[in-house]
Amino acid sequence: MEDAIRYAKKYLEDLLSFFGLNTDVYATSEDEVIELEVPSTHLNGFLIGQKGDNMRAMQFLVSNALKNQGFDYTRVNVDIAEYKKQRAQRLSDQAEEWMKKVKEDKKSMDLRPMNAADRRTIHKLAQEWGLISESDGEGRDRHIVLKPEAE
Repeated sequence: MEDAIRYAKKYLEDLLSFFGLNTDVYATSEDEVIELEVPSTHLNGFLIGQKGDNMRAMQFLVSNALKNQGFDYTRVNVDIAEYKKQRAQRLSDQAEEWMKKVKEDKKSMDLRPMNAADRRTIHKLAQEWGLISESDGEGRDRHIVLKPEAE
């Protein structure tokens, strides 16, 4: 695991240097996922991209590089200037409102389509609230349906 973390860290630092950004990347691991955090810089907007697209692309590149080198650990999470952490917090705050509504009304609620990471956050929260959550739909239309607990 340590070798995979070092490789992923170096790969991302080299990738960032192509954009003229020489910075240290902080690398850790959690639940067999390599966490790479890039500190805030003047290039945040560019590196994050629209709705995190550039950040996800870098994540994909690092993950593929690990696979191509034969590492066992290839799941990677790249976060730039704590963008994902802040986004997850905003999503959690919004999700609590949804959970309260489902509990009060005892009716199912279809949420807006969201990416896999956001859906994972909602599933975890729903479990904590004692609600049932199911993913529904395909591709960009994939969304979560929140349901009151089974009685």
